[in-house]
Amino acid sequence: MWIVVETNSHLTPDIEKKYVHGVYDAIASHFSSTRFAKWPKVANFLETLVPGSLIIDAGCGNGKYLGLNPRCFFMGCDLSAPLISICSQRGHEVLVADALCLPYRTESFDAAISIAVLHHLSTEERRKKAVEELARVVVKGGSILITVWAVEQEDKNLISRWTPLTSKYSEEWVGAGLKSRSSKSSGPALESIEEQEVIDDVSNNHDELKLAENAGIQPISNLLHGKPAEFGVGQQDYFVPWHLPYHRAEIAGATAGAIASGLARKDDKKGAIIYDRYYHVFAEGELERLVSGVRGVDVFDSFYDKSNWCVILRKT
Repeated sequence: MWIVVETNSHLTPDIEKKYVHGVYDAIASHFSSTRFAKWPKVANFLETLVPGSLIIDAGCGNGKYLGLNPRCFFMGCDLSAPLISICSQRGHEVLVADALCLPYRTESFDAAISIAVLHHLSTEERRKKAVEELARVVVKGGSILITVWAVEQEDKNLISRWTPLTSKYSEEWVGAGLKSRSSKSSGPALESIEEQEVIDDVSNNHDELKLAENAGIQPISNLLHGKPAEFGVGQQDYFVPWHLPYHRAEIAGATAGAIASGLARKDDKKGAIIYDRYYHVFAEGELERLVSGVRGVDVFDSFYDKSNWCVILRKT
């Protein structure tokens, strides 16, 4: 049994509604089947908490970190009802809720984690708001672990498989009254930790670039008057493909509608339905700058691990 908490969906930029929320709802079952390995840095953070601690996982996905430390108590929330349903079936205490408006009392938790969540938020204001919510619900002296995908990567080849977006979106695309603030980076390329699925080689980027054009987003290559973009240079916003095998797509049931609406496309060569997820990947120092603007928390530790930037905060 799980509860849906009403969210301010009218304030959510369209790019997140379609290319984050819509996609994860569609791929939930297959996504969950690939998400079982625990990242050692997250496991270590959870295992070192005081026994009896109450922990919130904001953006818990399929709940793979819920209950990891049997000496602590866990709650989770995510905007994807299908993923929360999976968590509930596994016996976790979860809610469908927005990480920017957590439905919990102030100072309710001893610790919080946000694993691979902030990079799905399309504006700096929204990313900061999510951190502020984590700080609000944690008690003074409590700890918060945040991880995000990094621009600086161990594998520099993945970038060629992703669709770069322009650093600014139209008001219609981002949402009324919202503007994107994509900081510039000189970092080379990007990837992710275990949170990223293994992606097959892509022979050309035509389909992905066509997707961006259809969505009303001008690809970087267009800005260069038809010349190929130098992938990764000064670029932090991307569509990252998820390959849903045909046999799993049939189980999902909503594939035809997703293709008709432009949310997905078929790739007969790979035998998969391709969904694109929005990501804002973080440059070195960007996450620290973001959290430094949140009152009431100090950076206890910051580090790079497995192509992610990570911070541990302490509430003061």
